[in-house]
Amino acid sequence: MTEDDPERVVSTGWLAARLGDPEVRVLDGSWHMPDQNRDARAEHEAGHIPGAQFFDIDEIADTASALPHMLPSAEKFASRVRRLGVGDGRQVVVYDQSGLFSAARVWWMFKVFGHDAVAVLDGGLPKWRAEGLPLEAGQPLARDRHFIARKRPELVRDVTQVAAAAKLGGEQIVDARSPARFRGEEPEPRPGLRSGHIPGALNVPYRAVLNADGTLKDAAALRAVFAEAGVDLSRPIVNTCGSGVTACILSLAQARAGAARTAVYDGSWTEWGAYADLPVAR
Repeated sequence: MTEDDPERVVSTGWLAARLGDPEVRVLDGSWHMPDQNRDARAEHEAGHIPGAQFFDIDEIADTASALPHMLPSAEKFASRVRRLGVGDGRQVVVYDQSGLFSAARVWWMFKVFGHDAVAVLDGGLPKWRAEGLPLEAGQPLARDRHFIARKRPELVRDVTQVAAAAKLGGEQIVDARSPARFRGEEPEPRPGLRSGHIPGALNVPYRAVLNADGTLKDAAALRAVFAEAGVDLSRPIVNTCGSGVTACILSLAQARAGAARTAVYDGSWTEWGAYADLPVAR
C-alpha cells in the first residue's frame, strides 16, 4: 500500500478522492525513449486523468543545449508551469504513461525550482486504468496562475562537479542504468557515446527500487536496496543515468528512504560518455 506523502508519492485512491479540487493540479509528465516510437502527447490527448495538463520535458527545457531535456532557466520554468495552471502553494501530482518513469523527472524539476508541494502518482496511468478510474480525452483549458521559481542549485550537479566528486570521493555517485550498460557490456542507445561508467560510481538500476506493478517500494525495502549496493543514505549522493530521467527515480526513492542530501547530474552519461578526456570505468 502506498504511504501517501504529498511531497513525494501519493496513491491512486488519494488522487481519485481529490479530482476536481482546485488546489490540486494534475500533470502528465510522460516521456518515452526514442527507440519506443511512442508519441506521449498524442497518447495524453487520447486518454488522461481528468483535468491533467501535459508537461513536455523536452520543451520545458534548455532547448539551446545540445544535450537532451536539460533544466530550463527559472524564468522559463515559471512561465510554462503558470500556463499549465500551477500556482504557488498548489499541490501538484505528476504521473506518466509507463507507471513510474519520467514523472520522477518532473517531480525533481519542481523541487529544483523551489516548489515542495509535488508528488508522483504511484503506479501512474497503468494502475489508474487497471482500477477503472475515470479518464478523459482532448486537452482541458488551464487558467494561468501566479508562480515564482526559486532555484535550489544544491539539487543539481554539472560535469565539473561530478568530475571532482569522482576524483575526491566527497559525494557518492549512483548510476540508475542497467548493470550491462553500467559495466560497459552493452552499447549505449544514443550513438557516439562510450560504454562504461563514471569511476567510483555505484550501480542501482532504477527498476530495483520498483515493485513488479511499477509502484515504488516502501521505505524499509528501499533502504535495503541501497544498503546492498553500498550506498550510504546518510552521506551526500549524486544520481546519474543516461540523460537525467531515471536518475530522478533514484532521488525520489532516496527521499522516501530518508536521505537528506541528494542531487542529480543533469547531463548524465549523454554528456560524460561523449567527452573523450573524461575517464571511464568498466
